[in-house]
Amino acid sequence: MQFIFDNHRLDTERRELHRGSERIAVEPQVFDLLIYLLQNRDRVVSKDDLFASVWGGRVVSESTLTSRINAARRALGDSGEDQKLIRTVARKGVRFVGIVDTRSYGAEPTHAAANPDEIHEPPRPAMPLPDRPAIAVLPFTNMSGDPEQEYFSDGISEDIITALSKLRWFFVIARNSSFTYKGKAVHLKQVAEELGVGYVVEGSVRKGGDRVRITAQLNDVATGSHLWAEKYDRSIADVFAVQDEITEAIVAAIEPQLYAAENFRAQRKPPDSMDAWDLVMRALSHYWRVTRQDNVVAQALLEKAIAIDPNYGQALGVLATSHTFSAHMGWADIATVGPIAESAALASIQADSEDPWAHLALGSALLFKRRFEDSLGAFESALSLNPNFSLAQGYYGLTLSYCGRWQEACVAAQRALRLSPRDPFAAIFCGIAAYSNFVGRNYDEAIRLATEGIRQRGDFVGGHRVLTAAAGMAGRDDLAKAALLELERAQPNISLDWLASHMPIRYDADREHYLEGFRRAGLN
Repeated sequence: MQFIFDNHRLDTERRELHRGSERIAVEPQVFDLLIYLLQNRDRVVSKDDLFASVWGGRVVSESTLTSRINAARRALGDSGEDQKLIRTVARKGVRFVGIVDTRSYGAEPTHAAANPDEIHEPPRPAMPLPDRPAIAVLPFTNMSGDPEQEYFSDGISEDIITALSKLRWFFVIARNSSFTYKGKAVHLKQVAEELGVGYVVEGSVRKGGDRVRITAQLNDVATGSHLWAEKYDRSIADVFAVQDEITEAIVAAIEPQLYAAENFRAQRKPPDSMDAWDLVMRALSHYWRVTRQDNVVAQALLEKAIAIDPNYGQALGVLATSHTFSAHMGWADIATVGPIAESAALASIQADSEDPWAHLALGSALLFKRRFEDSLGAFESALSLNPNFSLAQGYYGLTLSYCGRWQEACVAAQRALRLSPRDPFAAIFCGIAAYSNFVGRNYDEAIRLATEGIRQRGDFVGGHRVLTAAAGMAGRDDLAKAALLELERAQPNISLDWLASHMPIRYDADREHYLEGFRRAGLN
């Protein structure tokens, strides 16, 4: 990936920074800092974010952090006085505020203007409303004045989304799409149109010492009215009870008859320690960024949570899923991480069999063991517990495609995209749909979907794989060669042997079909 801005070009693959034709020498840690600021230029990043992503979770002194930020500014010809590219936001953090083009290798640049005060995006076409009450929970605003508490307010929002998602009569937008509006001044009507919902929940969290104040409001977008609003002042120890109260109130306001009939109460097993919950919320904020570095940081945080609470089912489930995801992306060897993932997944099921993450984790681990029917059953259990779990829907589609059931896989991938239309994983869902079409010999559609996935995330290796194989089988030799070059940059360890051993394709004929596409593209 290349970031182009203010006469500079930063190349993440070659780890080079150029100003015009001049190459600028940058220390490795400062280079990592620049990459992180550019990748997250749509928001203010806190000290905690920088510690986790640049220093691998290690807290460093204020002077060290300041010196690295100043070094990054100097590398770009910026300064603490000018702050024309890297701006310090008092008591919040720092943000890259320059105008940036992004470019994958061989692709046309994508222009993205970063306004220092607000990100403006072109309006998206309105999505049709589903046949069930559709709701989006926006990330609750952190009112604590401390950017390091962002994970706490995010965790409150995420838990409410999870609780609502267990109700089959609701259509709940997945966390990742709701959270794209974090920190942005967007009208609720625009949110509703872009996500295809009739109801929007918003709120705020103020945490101080051992007390927390949570406000929440449910809005009917069609009428512009507030259906319900409440404020809660509680001790931190009561935060899970407050989440349940908010969820019950939302359900009662939207579906009073169903609520009366079902007498809903969120069914979950909270952790024994708020410290463990804190760590899992921090880990999820990294996991959802879908990068190799963030995946490693998430695993470290999850392991700390499990050390505090060994029976924390969600922590075990997310840890297992992160390991299998790293294997599928080519970041880790499945022979090494597979047993770790399976052990954590089984422990997650034993700790909390009602947690959808536990079944998602088990399905992922079983897929890599080629236990296809058991894997499909685990994903179906995850979706039974949470019908709105977009990640489980996507993984279910992936497993169906590996089993040759490509039509069903396409449907599952499209469901995942509808549940979370603005998800960081949307590129992966496109890749799943692309591979499904490849299995069905629909090469042109596979190429289109793979290209769309790569457009969304140039570092997504799955999209590069499908594009290479589909172009090879379609006889589009120039495209196949170019796609293979990009794939080798995104996944340097790619080979026919790697594909044959790591891709859990059920039938020999489907595996040979896939490998033949790579052979025609020129892969050895």
